[in-house]
Amino acid sequence: MLKIAYHPIYKHSLPEGHRFPMLKYELLPKQLLHEGTCTAENFFEPEIPNDKYIVAVHEPEYFYDLLNLKISSRDARKIGFPLTEDLIERERIIADGTIQACRFAIENGIAMNIAGGTHHAYTDHGEAFCMLNDQAIGARYLQAHQLAKKILIVDLDVHQGNGTAEIFGNDTSVFTFSMHGASNYPFKKERSDLDIPLAKYTDDTTYLSLLKQTLPRLISEEKPDFIFYLAGVDIIGSDKLGTLALSIDGCKERDAFVLETCHRLQIPVQCSMGGGYSPAIKTIVEAHANTYRLAQQIYF
Repeated sequence: MLKIAYHPIYKHSLPEGHRFPMLKYELLPKQLLHEGTCTAENFFEPEIPNDKYIVAVHEPEYFYDLLNLKISSRDARKIGFPLTEDLIERERIIADGTIQACRFAIENGIAMNIAGGTHHAYTDHGEAFCMLNDQAIGARYLQAHQLAKKILIVDLDVHQGNGTAEIFGNDTSVFTFSMHGASNYPFKKERSDLDIPLAKYTDDTTYLSLLKQTLPRLISEEKPDFIFYLAGVDIIGSDKLGTLALSIDGCKERDAFVLETCHRLQIPVQCSMGGGYSPAIKTIVEAHANTYRLAQQIYF
C-alpha cells in the first residue's frame, strides 16, 4: 500500500498576501481522497522525531536556536516565514514524515510526504522557506540504521538544492543530483555532485531528453540502494518563481520516468513535494496530484 505522510500542521497560517501557497497542503490530500486515488488508510500522521536525527545533519547550536526562537532577524528574513513555535513544530513533523516514509519505502518500494523537499536548509542556517532539510535527515537516518549504504538524491525542483549540496559536499556515500533553472534562486549556487543548469524557457522536449539521458547513467554508475526524489512542480511555465516552460503533462512525464525507473530497478524511493507557485492553486494541486496518481499506477 502507498503510504503518505500528512499532518494538519502542514497547513500553517501565514500573514494575508504571503506568497507561499500553504493552502496546497490542505487541498492536495482532499483532492486525492475525493477522486479515489487514495483512501484514509494511505495516510499516516508523523510526530516530533528524536532530536538526534536532526542534529545528525544540522549544527546543534542552529537547531536549538530555532527551537528557542533565537534566530537573528537577519537569518529569519532569509527563511521568509514569521518564526513561531508552531512553525518550528511543523518543520520537525515534516522531517519525521520523511524519516517514517523511508521505512515505508523499503517495505513497499515507494512512500511519499505531502510536504518536505526543504532543500535550501544548510547545516547551520535556513533560507527560502526551508529550515530543516528533511531528505538529508532521512538519508542520515537510513545510514544510522544500516538501511542504506549508497544514496542518490534526485532534486528536480526548479531551484538548485543548495543546502543539500552543502550538507553532503564531502560525503561520497550520498550523491546529489540537481537539475534546475540556471538563472533561478539561489543566485550563488553550491556544487552538487551533478548539476544540470537549464536555460530560461526550457521546454518539455529538452528537459525530458536530458533527464532520460542522465538518470539511468547515474544509477548505473553510482549503484544507489535508496533514492530520494524531490518532485517540485515549479518547473511548470506558469510558475511565479520559476524560469522554465514545462507543461503539466511534461511535469507528469518527468514523474513517470523517475518512478518507473526506480520501480524497474527495484530501488526504494521516498518522494517529497518541493515547490510549486503557479498563480492558480488548482494548477499546483493538479501537478502534485499527478505524482501520487502515478505512484499508485506504477507500484500498486
